[in-house]
Amino acid sequence: MTRDPVVVPPTMTVEAVAQLLAQRHISAAFVVDAAGLPIGVVSEGDLIRRLAPSAEETGLGWLARQLIDRDRAATQYVRTHGRQVRDIMSADVAAVEEGASVREATEMMQKRKVRRLAVVRGGRIVGVVSRADLLKAIIAEPDRLAGPGPDQRIQQAIIGEMQRHPWGTPHLTGVVVENGIVRLEGYCRSEQARQALRVVAERVEGVRGVEDKLEISPLHDYALYPQI
Repeated sequence: MTRDPVVVPPTMTVEAVAQLLAQRHISAAFVVDAAGLPIGVVSEGDLIRRLAPSAEETGLGWLARQLIDRDRAATQYVRTHGRQVRDIMSADVAAVEEGASVREATEMMQKRKVRRLAVVRGGRIVGVVSRADLLKAIIAEPDRLAGPGPDQRIQQAIIGEMQRHPWGTPHLTGVVVENGIVRLEGYCRSEQARQALRVVAERVEGVRGVEDKLEISPLHDYALYPQI
C-alpha cells in the first residue's frame, strides 16, 4: 500500500482539490471528517462530470416534469454545480483493514468495482492500495506452488497440482524433470488442457523451462484407466 495518502476535508473547494490532484499526479483523494474518519472519495471522474451539465433535465414541459425523478435530478444538479468537495464526492468508501491480505484486497476491489481501497486502522485511514499496488505485489511475490528444491520435488508439485483439477490426467501425462527442465509426455484431453499443464509446470519454483511432448487424445478418459 501507499502510506500517508492524500486526504482532503469535505469543505475544500472543487478548484482546490482539482489543483491538488494535478500537482500530486494522483487520480483521487479520500475525504475525511474532523475526526479523521473517511466519509467519501473524490476522483477525477467526479470533477470531469462538471464539464457535462448538458445531461441535466432542464426546460421540460409540465408532463415531463411529472414523470422524472425530481430527487435524482436535484442530486445531479448538486454534483455538477456544487462548490465544495462534499457536493461532488462519492460517499461510499471501499476499505480494508491494515492487516488484510493481498487476496482480500483484490476480492474487495473486484466486488466493489473500484480502483482503490482505503486502508484503515481503528477506522482511520493509514494508507491506500490501488490496482498498481496489487500489480507490484504480484511481481514481488509470484504465484508459486513450491519452494526451491531438487527435480523430484518439482515433479511432485506438478503431479499434485494436476490431481486437484478435473482437466488433469496424472495417470496419462508423464512428468520428467532434469536439472529444472520439465518434459511433459503422454496424453492430455485437449488443447486447453495442454495449455493448463504448461502453466502448472511454469508456476513451480525452480523450473527453468518446459518441453511439451504431449499428444491430444480426448478418447483417453481418465475414468477408464486405473490410477497409477
